[in-house]
Amino acid sequence: MPRHFLTLRDLDRSEIEALIARAIDLKKEANRKNLQRTCAGRVLAMVFEKSSTRTRVSFETAMTHLGGHAIFLSANDTQLGRGEPVEDTARVLSNMVDCVMIRIYEHEKLIRFAENSSVPVINGLSDSYHPCQLLADLQTFNEARGDIKGKRIAWFGDGNNMCHSYINAARILDFELIIACPGEYQPDPAIVDAAGDNVTVTQEPGRAAEDADLVVTDTWMSMGQEPEREKRLASFKPFQVTPEVMAQAATDAIFMHCLPAHRGEEVSAEVIDGSQSVVWEEAGNRLHSQKALLEFLLGGGNPPWLPASG
Repeated sequence: MPRHFLTLRDLDRSEIEALIARAIDLKKEANRKNLQRTCAGRVLAMVFEKSSTRTRVSFETAMTHLGGHAIFLSANDTQLGRGEPVEDTARVLSNMVDCVMIRIYEHEKLIRFAENSSVPVINGLSDSYHPCQLLADLQTFNEARGDIKGKRIAWFGDGNNMCHSYINAARILDFELIIACPGEYQPDPAIVDAAGDNVTVTQEPGRAAEDADLVVTDTWMSMGQEPEREKRLASFKPFQVTPEVMAQAATDAIFMHCLPAHRGEEVSAEVIDGSQSVVWEEAGNRLHSQKALLEFLLGGGNPPWLPASG
């Protein structure tokens, strides 16, 4: 059976740490113009039900750097857009390509696709999780502040797919995650409960920010939620990341946002464009962390740089 990457929990701690280390190495090699052609002849199908900038460009560039090829397929370019069952599309695509990345609305459809695929499937984003972004965030934190274990991370805003992925990361990598969000937009209680003492949910922004090593947020309105705009703006207004919020964090705290950002809504311009912001490094690291992920999955889950299990 192929290894899939549908949530961060499809990897264990040692695999995540090895992926991050490999991503950092690949980034250094790319900066030296020394590309690693470890996926030569391999083909990645990229299926987009949701539009994207960073996901498409980073995966397509990653396959080019690795010596492979990526095929872009929008919903209108496939029979999925005309009602073909995801199971049938999965069986067909996995007979033609070496890996499939899907950016989709319903996580359940992604699971069904993976269950019927004979090649690795990567979650490029679903309504429930965004694990590829977490790999980039973890790489960025490691580069800026070292090991994330034992650190204090503050999440501000919606209990959405990014929030769920941070909860999984806290559970696996053993850091403290404080989630500040309105009561009606809190993350899935089952996902929170599974993380135990690593995760706390509060409606007090000041409590979340206190002594945080990282403050992270996301847009208050994901794709498809635009009709809720006014209601969401009113609910989330107290949870905007401002200079005052950052002042409550640790003196060397950094700020992240997976983008696209809306200055004046979830974050002030002073923060995202300020000296504590690492959002541009974070965005660029999507390329390198995903290169490491593709090597891992296309190498049968056991590339030479991965520590031996057991």
